[in-house]
Amino acid sequence: MTPLRSLLLTALLALTPMLATAADKVTTTPVHFTKGASSATLRGTLSGYDTVRYTIAARAGQTMAVTVDGSPNANFNVFAPGVTPGHGEALGSNDETRRWSGTLPSTGTYVVQVYQMRAQARRGEKAPHSLTVAIR
Repeated sequence: MTPLRSLLLTALLALTPMLATAADKVTTTPVHFTKGASSATLRGTLSGYDTVRYTIAARAGQTMAVTVDGSPNANFNVFAPGVTPGHGEALGSNDETRRWSGTLPSTGTYVVQVYQMRAQARRGEKAPHSLTVAIR
């Protein structure tokens, strides 16, 4: 194999994971509370490796509670302001009861990322879900 072919093959193999990831759909949905409410419930459906990023503005010291219902395949992680899913550590994630709550460390926009575990995503399963976010 010529050096040029070897270089092109190496570059193509290096790009393959990025190309596969680029095909995954990431939907961003802002969370808004109705006037006087301190919680909101949103519904959606995931398929395969797709994810939904629910964004919500909150202040330091407030308590956030998150619950996911619907398909048992729907899981979530909570990310603090400035932390991007896949590029930083989650502030929290669902437990065995599919809930999480915690005191928020900073003011800004939080991200609740809903996703499927790899085994279900690989099979292309769907995960209809409802996500409830409460801020107190």
